[in-house]
Amino acid sequence: MTRRLPALLVLILAVLVPGTAAAAPAIVGGVAADQPYPFTVSLHTSSGKLFCGGALIAPTWVVTAAHCAYGKTPADISPRTGTNDVGQGGEVAQLAGIVVNPAFNTQSPAGDIALLRLAAPVTTAPIGLATAASPGTATRIVGWGQTCPKLNCGGLPTTLQQLDTKIVEGTKCTAGFDGTAELCTDNPGGKSGACFGDSGGPEIVRDGDHWLLAGVTSRPGNNDPECATAPSIYTSVVAYAPWIAEKTKA
Repeated sequence: MTRRLPALLVLILAVLVPGTAAAAPAIVGGVAADQPYPFTVSLHTSSGKLFCGGALIAPTWVVTAAHCAYGKTPADISPRTGTNDVGQGGEVAQLAGIVVNPAFNTQSPAGDIALLRLAAPVTTAPIGLATAASPGTATRIVGWGQTCPKLNCGGLPTTLQQLDTKIVEGTKCTAGFDGTAELCTDNPGGKSGACFGDSGGPEIVRDGDHWLLAGVTSRPGNNDPECATAPSIYTSVVAYAPWIAEKTKA
């Protein structure tokens, strides 16, 4: 029997994932990365095509969006970390397991988070998790996605892009926003923000001389197929920190 996908998953796949009706959010209005972000992970198909992003949070663990991993096997995903170039450098790892948050396979907007377990530790330095993320917090998003706002309006960049933004009040995100588990992230100038090509990529906050992970890209904040017309929704890793700790403990 064919299993019917829940309505929320169909919507997310249609709006965000390459190879379906559209692709996954990354960055419009950003600039080329001005520093290394070794913890940023590009997720590729077995044939090498980029389809999502993620963040290395331990030598054998990557966090990403659940819709990037849902229905896939470890052999379907090839992660590359430790490089700002989407196609070369860094380390290419193999997966040993996939852990999708159980709340994702429901009609709820929450639970769009997953963990990828690597078959062997990588030498790339991981990023720590933020302990707080509230409206007004300055953040940065990074990704390799489409840099123009309409679907298929241009190719994907090979160099990692970055955009400085901030967390805003949840009322600005109207696409089923869950304030207990998600971050509403601003679209600076009304025209910059997440777009097609890198769902699951990191939203980071500055802590002294290093970065901490606050969220992973989930979906547009208003279900508009044109990018950056509203703030974007990121799954809060702060909210899911206990779940992450439980699943990644030795």
